[in-house]
Amino acid sequence: MKPHHFDPTILREYDIRGIFGETLTERDAFAVGLCFGSIIKEEGDQTVCVGYDGRKSSPSLAENVISGARGAGIDVINIGLNATPTLYYATTVLEAGGGIMVTGSHNASQYNGFKFMLGSKPFWGADIVGLGQRAEVANCTRGSGGIATKAIRESYVARLMGDFRSVKGLKVAWDAGNGALGPAMTQLTSCLPGVHILLNAEVNGDFPAHHPDPTIPENLIQLQEIVRKEKCDLGIAFDGDGDRIGVVDGLGRILWGDQILAILARDMLEELPGATIIADVKASQALFDEVIRLGGHPVMSPTGHSVIKSKMAELKAPLAGEMSGHIFFADRYYGYDDALYAALRLVDIVARSDDSLEIMRNTLPQMVNTPEIRFDVPEDRKFAIAKEVQERLRQSSASVCTIDGVRVQTHDGWWLLRASNTQNALVVRCESQTESGLTKMKGMVFEQLRLSGVEPPVF
Repeated sequence: MKPHHFDPTILREYDIRGIFGETLTERDAFAVGLCFGSIIKEEGDQTVCVGYDGRKSSPSLAENVISGARGAGIDVINIGLNATPTLYYATTVLEAGGGIMVTGSHNASQYNGFKFMLGSKPFWGADIVGLGQRAEVANCTRGSGGIATKAIRESYVARLMGDFRSVKGLKVAWDAGNGALGPAMTQLTSCLPGVHILLNAEVNGDFPAHHPDPTIPENLIQLQEIVRKEKCDLGIAFDGDGDRIGVVDGLGRILWGDQILAILARDMLEELPGATIIADVKASQALFDEVIRLGGHPVMSPTGHSVIKSKMAELKAPLAGEMSGHIFFADRYYGYDDALYAALRLVDIVARSDDSLEIMRNTLPQMVNTPEIRFDVPEDRKFAIAKEVQERLRQSSASVCTIDGVRVQTHDGWWLLRASNTQNALVVRCESQTESGLTKMKGMVFEQLRLSGVEPPVF
């Protein structure tokens, strides 16, 4: 390979992601395969698993990734069209040296990219920077690797079903959003007791029903309507590559990521008293307080699925989650984010309980807060804005946590401002125990954004 230059905007903190045909090309895919294959070979391994999501550009990108990896002298196990957690599963149980998933995740259909595993560990941050540097100087191994196709979905679904304990069935609506998880969702629900209503289960890279990001309320409207109309016990939605979960209760009310995690933590701490539960910096203070009340040890982490996977391994935590709907289990599972597995565990908890999901939601501490607010800013300004706010607050008497952006605690509540690592956006969240307190939190955010030349959105 000649020296290869990636568009600098696509080398992200947790993955590589860009607009296909503009910032991301098939040549990039070949370079990714060749460079990552070289890293695996230098680590002393010989095999990489490759999968791809349902976007129209994904098959050709996967083909080029595979060509690059084989050119590095690495054998490829091609699992074909699957969700990201299925790729993680394949890499883990087949004991491959690494895994590459071709996916644009929850982004719009014109995006695509690559997520990685190196052995059983995430590959992110400095690793991705290093991959880009390796391409710049064409520091790659050479060889002629083989290729095999592996049908893994049936094994994956059987593994998930092995952790379903209830004999009672529920009525559940499931929305795959036309994403890559649809076939596995269909297969799993056919094995579960109860009644299951499937929405948008057919893979379609144009996402005709709605954008596949369950953290955005508008994308859950169809699911909410079906849950109410059919009197379901709950509804579950997934993002484009199946590593984010969205949940609504039997009344059609959204449960945000921290509320899902709180319900999962209750069950976890009954089995593992005193366990460490990790949540990201966007999570409600009520979650951290609830974990303490239940006898657990809460840990606040920077946002990011790769960050949290690493911290889980470091702290030997059995459960973690993010507001964005990434949920991680390491008690009986493998410690990575798998939305279908998280859904199975949640359905199992509700099925084994005398309480409905809406009762569980009602018994959580009730706070007044905003959802996760994302708004676009120029890519080259997002981190600078967060840094400017941090520096101004450092000179004040504010109580500030800076593990990821700025999280400011006051007697009225808290507010957060951070730069997204996956989009050209800033992320804001505010919380209080009262409406007046929430208004104050919003006002503090508005003031800081305007000081950095940004007109805040209305929320």
